Amino acid sequence: MRDQFYNGNVNTERGAVVLRLAKSWFRIGSLEILSQSGEIDLLRKLLNFVIGEHFSSIGSDDPDKYLVFYSTVVNDTAHLIAQWMSVGFAHGVCNTDNFSLLSITIDYGPFGFMESYNPDFVPNTSDDEGRYSIGAQANVGLFNLEKLLTALSPVLTKKQQKELHQLFKAKLGLLRDEEGDGYLIAFLLKASQ
Repeated sequence: MRDQFYNGNVNTERGAVVLRLAKSWFRIGSLEILSQSGEIDLLRKLLNFVIGEHFSSIGSDDPDKYLVFYSTVVNDTAHLIAQWMSVGFAHGVCNTDNFSLLSITIDYGPFGFMESYNPDFVPNTSDDEGRYSIGAQANVGLFNLEKLLTALSPVLTKKQQKELHQLFKAKLGLLRDEEGDGYLIAFLLKASQ
């Protein structure tokens, strides 16, 4: 029984079993939930496992391994979304639980391909606001990567957090240290959500 459009019109449909395979099912949300619940030791263990298993170029004793990991995920996710866009692929549900730490396409539920160019194309019938439209995928990817950064914050040193703060300042064109810089960055990050 399926209510495809969640409108009370339930239909009987044939069923199927689907086997999904991936190198890893760890997602941004896997780290986000540990960080939010204050399980920092478990967060660190999971990060070390993921890095050890899937990011062999990052040394386990590198004091900046979490920054290098983040930088790699940001780069690889940007390339993945660019590949999606290049073939007209719309993921359908681009939340942090559906974005892989390995920057591979997993859990793409109600996905679809554009027939002709339309940045408002949404394959997910429950997304009536167009939050995950094909034209919004890059911004949603950025949002998810900001959530990843927030999740990583508890395992970063104060110096590493300051370096990231400096990167945000440079990205925003804030070249001098001003008293309100921290507030402005926090405000802009909040406003982008």
